[in-house]
Amino acid sequence: MQNILEFPEVLRLIEDRSAAFRAAIASAPDLDVQVPTCPDWTLRDLAQHLGDGRRRQAAIVAAGPGAEPPAKTDPKGAPTAPRDREALDAWLAESTGLMLDALREAGPDRGCWTWWGRSQAPQTSGAVARHQIQEIALHTYDAQLTQGAAQPLPTDVAVEGVDEFLTTVSATTVPWPFKPATIDLHATEGRSWRLTLDADGVRCDDLAADAEPGDMTMRGAASELVLYFYARIPLDSVETTGDTEPMEQLAEWDPNA
Repeated sequence: MQNILEFPEVLRLIEDRSAAFRAAIASAPDLDVQVPTCPDWTLRDLAQHLGDGRRRQAAIVAAGPGAEPPAKTDPKGAPTAPRDREALDAWLAESTGLMLDALREAGPDRGCWTWWGRSQAPQTSGAVARHQIQEIALHTYDAQLTQGAAQPLPTDVAVEGVDEFLTTVSATTVPWPFKPATIDLHATEGRSWRLTLDADGVRCDDLAADAEPGDMTMRGAASELVLYFYARIPLDSVETTGDTEPMEQLAEWDPNA
């Protein structure tokens, strides 16, 4: 399978979604309200998480290949996000900038530590960048939802996100412990995938135009599919046919347990 987007476009989308997140935080009347989709966090906690995470990813990418992530250098942990709105916005922008600088310096093909060693995604800075789009886009949705103004993920982000989730999060070489199955996924934007779940693990491939239907089919806008994958909306929010049990099992299964 080929990545949908080139590396410069991936970096542009990281910048775009980071700006959208900052806008959602800046427009919130109260940063101490609970985030419905992250119930343990307030909007302020969400901002702290996003800033901390991008700074940590900058360090991981800059460290290059390794069997373990680089040690955190500050024994007291990451700095607390500023409470002042203007300073918070600058801190979030700086956090994203540090990560983007590290990604540009590394380029898409340099190896670095990732948590997905058993997936179909490579352990490279380019794969990290792809995943970062989704991290930031999902939390932008969370911030917008908290204010009652959630927007679908942009089409290019969402189509990339379906592919990225299936190859990075779903795919694994750990044997599938349940009945073998195939799941076909169709984004209404025109892209289709097949997940094969069997004793060899979970694999993702582009769905051939002449393929026989799988055991289950999911169809929806790419944004809906991504939001389902990350438990932002329920399965019945997308169109399904066939046996839904394999997808429900996949959503609950932890191959590393």
